[in-house]
Amino acid sequence: MCSTGRVRRDLVCGLTSRPPNRASPEELLAFARGHWSIENRLHWVRDVTFDEDRCRVRTGHAAQMLACLRNLAISLLRLAGARNIAAARRELAACPSLALRLFGL
Repeated sequence: MCSTGRVRRDLVCGLTSRPPNRASPEELLAFARGHWSIENRLHWVRDVTFDEDRCRVRTGHAAQMLACLRNLAISLLRLAGARNIAAARRELAACPSLALRLFGL
C-alpha cells in the first residue's frame, strides 16, 4: 500500500534461460528474492555504510583488496551479532578496543 492508502501494483518482467519444467513461478520468485537479499544485506551496506561508490582507489588490485576488507569487516560484525552495521561501526570507532576483540586480541 502507498502512503496515500491506495493499492499499488507493479509488473516486473524477467528473462531466464531456464525452461518452464526447470523453474516454476515460485522458484523464479525465490531466485529473485535471493538476489535482492544479497543486494540488500551486502552491496547496499558497502555502498551506503562504507560509502564505497565514492572511493577513489582505482589502480592495480587496490580496489579489489579494499572490497575484500569491507566484506571481511561486514562479516565479522555480523558474526559478532551486529544487526545494524552503521551503528556497530560507530560503536567501534568510539571504542577501538572492541574492534580488537573481534580478532580475538
